[in-house]
Amino acid sequence: MQTDPILVIGATGKTGARVASRLEAKGLPVRHGTRRAAIPFDWEAPETWAPALEGVSKAYVTYFPDLAFPGAVEKLAALCEVAKSTGLDHIVLLSGRGEHHAKLGEEVVRASGIDFTLVRSSWFAQNFSEGYLRDPILAGVLPMPGGAIEEPIIDIDDIADVVVAALTEEGHKGELYEVTGPRLMSFADMAAVLSQATGRPIQHIPISFEEFHANVAASGGDFVADVFTAIARETLDGRNARVCDGVQRALGRPPRDFTEYAAGAAKSGAWSSAA
Repeated sequence: MQTDPILVIGATGKTGARVASRLEAKGLPVRHGTRRAAIPFDWEAPETWAPALEGVSKAYVTYFPDLAFPGAVEKLAALCEVAKSTGLDHIVLLSGRGEHHAKLGEEVVRASGIDFTLVRSSWFAQNFSEGYLRDPILAGVLPMPGGAIEEPIIDIDDIADVVVAALTEEGHKGELYEVTGPRLMSFADMAAVLSQATGRPIQHIPISFEEFHANVAASGGDFVADVFTAIARETLDGRNARVCDGVQRALGRPPRDFTEYAAGAAKSGAWSSAA
């Protein structure tokens, strides 16, 4: 039985919160790696890293908002050095498909000397219900660049299940799990599924990357918009238009379909105006 805590960096994030709750539901001790935790962790305060890692043998590592942010890979490399000095045995890293900087982050972890599992993820379905696309969905539109490009969008609950398996079961060390949904979908396809799930029409609006930048900047500022637009330009070019078997290999079951995600999110009230 696990007696030392498992560190979940980003325990209030979309994947981190799910991972932490699943681990706690198993009766496992979890150290929440956040700025406001009893033992805080802050990517911008390296002096918090060693105390957060002290006594920890396993860690789930996410970098908010993305490994493409300037300085993220360098911070990840520095964290690995600290983790090695404190005796961390196993690191599970969340990475992104088709992203140059994410691959650099993966290589940092591979070279760290710490046992690892890499979880390389496609676009999150929950961006429509918990992220920056929720308000447009409520307004009946899905504005995205990339034209008719297809993406095997994934349910974050699948990512969390893969991460928890990697942290709690044998046989996952050294593995790269490229996790996707079970099928390719265009944004127009996703809008059609969301229309059915919500019971109201949602229209895909093809927009330029410049318009995408303006939309993100309106809510998150120019710096965030710069990075997310760069990621969109990089990944929405067809390079990720293929389904991978990471969920099946890690869990022994297929990934959830987008239709299942949308129906569940609607039932939970994700797109009610009061949510």
